Amino acid sequence: MRHNLQKTGLSLSQAASISNLCNQRAREIESNLVGINNASKSFKDSGDTFTLEAAKPVPSNIVALLVEKGELHAAQAFLMTNIKAKDALLLEIKRRQFSHSIPNPEKPTYVDFTPTELVGEEWAWDMLSQAEYAEYLEQESYASHIGQFIHKGCTLDNLRRDLANVKSLDFIEIAVGRKTPVKVSVHHTSADLLKTHEELATLHRSYEMRVNYFKAKVKNLVTEENARISKENAVKQAEANVINAKLRQEYSDALAKFNDTVKVEFEQFEEARQASVQETAALRIGIDPRFQATIDKFLKDLGTES
Repeated sequence: MRHNLQKTGLSLSQAASISNLCNQRAREIESNLVGINNASKSFKDSGDTFTLEAAKPVPSNIVALLVEKGELHAAQAFLMTNIKAKDALLLEIKRRQFSHSIPNPEKPTYVDFTPTELVGEEWAWDMLSQAEYAEYLEQESYASHIGQFIHKGCTLDNLRRDLANVKSLDFIEIAVGRKTPVKVSVHHTSADLLKTHEELATLHRSYEMRVNYFKAKVKNLVTEENARISKENAVKQAEANVINAKLRQEYSDALAKFNDTVKVEFEQFEEARQASVQETAALRIGIDPRFQATIDKFLKDLGTES
């Protein structure tokens, strides 16, 4: 914006006062020029003279008046331009935005550790060799079917229980009122059934021991593998924690350094801005020689000098 602001000259209060005086004087001149005409008009009635339009010829000093009016408006425009320019400069300084010279510290990308899931027995069964798993199926089948035959409430147990109740002689009614003896041939003795039970029980224990061996092996495999996984997870989690702690500390240090630097820069910015505000506020309007006489006249009326 064009202006005549400098260290010496009119203060803004002087400029505003002179601008108002210029305006007042220009309005006075304008009021004197309003209604200029070429002729007066009047008439007589009953011996009295009445004026329809008073005479107001062009003033003899019309040139001087118009020149003065032009000078007044020019001086006022000059003063107002500089008043607005100073206000604009002050507003621009006050609107300045602070911007730090260093980049914001980047937030670190922390290590995102996902622990390995623990295994179950299904995994352990898959760890057995094909031969081991086939043997387990075989031994489990033997133990199951023998157990279903000898366990309490099953076939052999019922046979041993019912043997003592088998009658050597029995009868069957073949017609109403007619019975005939039934021959009962016992093909087992208690000793036979006991021997069979002991043989099968021995086999069952043997098969069941093998089945339990494989079940225990599966459980141990699960325990050992989960212990290994848990240890590995703990080690990796600890490593991630160390790395993340270091990243957090580095970021915290960088952020503190950044804030300290920005604080200093902001204080310097504010100090410089306030200095600019004070320097700009102290500027005065340097009078252009074209308007010196007009302004000096009003300065004299105000009791001050340029």
